[in-house]
Amino acid sequence: MRKSWIFAAPLMACATPAAAELPEAARAMIEAAIANGDAEAVEAVLAAARTAFPADVAEIEMIEQAYAEEQALLATSQAAAEEEAIRSAGPFDNWSGEGQIGGFQSSGNSDEIGTTAALQLTREGIDWEHRLRLSVDYRRSDGVTSREQFLGRYEPRYQINDRLFTYGLVQFERDKLQGYSARYVASGGLGYRVIDTDAIDLSIKAGPAYRITHFIDGGKNSRLAGLLGLDFDWRLSDSLKLTQDANATAETGGEAVVIVDGSNTSLSVITGLEAGLSDSLTARVSYSVEYDSNPPDGSVSTDTLTRFTLIYGF
Repeated sequence: MRKSWIFAAPLMACATPAAAELPEAARAMIEAAIANGDAEAVEAVLAAARTAFPADVAEIEMIEQAYAEEQALLATSQAAAEEEAIRSAGPFDNWSGEGQIGGFQSSGNSDEIGTTAALQLTREGIDWEHRLRLSVDYRRSDGVTSREQFLGRYEPRYQINDRLFTYGLVQFERDKLQGYSARYVASGGLGYRVIDTDAIDLSIKAGPAYRITHFIDGGKNSRLAGLLGLDFDWRLSDSLKLTQDANATAETGGEAVVIVDGSNTSLSVITGLEAGLSDSLTARVSYSVEYDSNPPDGSVSTDTLTRFTLIYGF
C-alpha cells in the first residue's frame, strides 16, 4: 500500500490553506503515516492530531478529505486494472489449488488402511468459476489390489448475482468394492449462497442429473436422476477451518415421469477439519460416508473412510 503516497503530497498541498496554522511537527507526523501506507495508522494519527490541536481541526479534516479522495481514486484504478487482467487472462492463467497426500482407514465393504491422494484446482473470474477435483484411495498388498477408488469431477459455475448461480457438473467414479467399475454423472441446475461472510460460507445447489453405471458383473444401467448438493466452510480462527460437503443423487426407475418412484439413492458426505501449519501447508482430518440405497449384490450400502492428510496450497 505504499503506492498510496504517490499523489498524497500534492493533494495535501492543494488542501492546505495559505495561512496554515498546523505545527510542522504535526504535519510531518501525518505525512509519515500516509507515506507508510497503513490506513489504521493514518486514522490514529489524525485522531491524535484533532485532540492535540483542536484549533486546527478544519485544516486536519481537509487533509483527511484529500487523503480519502486519493485512496478512492487509487482503489478504483487498481480494481479496474485487476478486472482487465482477469478478463484478458488465458485459459491456463489464474488457477490456484491444493494437493494432498496421506492415509485412510475404511469400513463397510472393506476394513483396511491405505494411501490417499487428491488434487483440487480452482479458477475464479469475474462471473465464472471453474472447479476441478481428482482423488484416489489405493491399497495393494502381496500383489493383490484390495482397494482402488477413483474420483474425477469438473464443475463450472456462472454467478448470476451476488447470491444466485448456475452450475454444470460432470463426474467419473470407480469403486469395485461398491460393485461398479465406472459411474458417470452429468448434471446442471441452480445454486444459492445462503451465507457469504468472512467466517462462514454456505451454498446449496439442485438440478436434474443423468447417471450411467457399469457394474463389475458386466451389467449396465442409465437413469435420470436429481442432484442436491451442499457446501459449508466455517473458519473457526485464522488457522482452523471446518468443512462440510454433501451430494445426494436420487435415480428414477428409468422413465422421466416416474421421479417419485426412485430405485437408488446415493449420498456422499464429507466432514473435515483443517489446521494451518504454515502459509502453504495444512493438516487435515476428514470423515466421509458413501451410501447407496440399492447396492449391487455382494456389496453393502454404506462405506466410511477416515483420512489423515497433509495439504500443500499453491
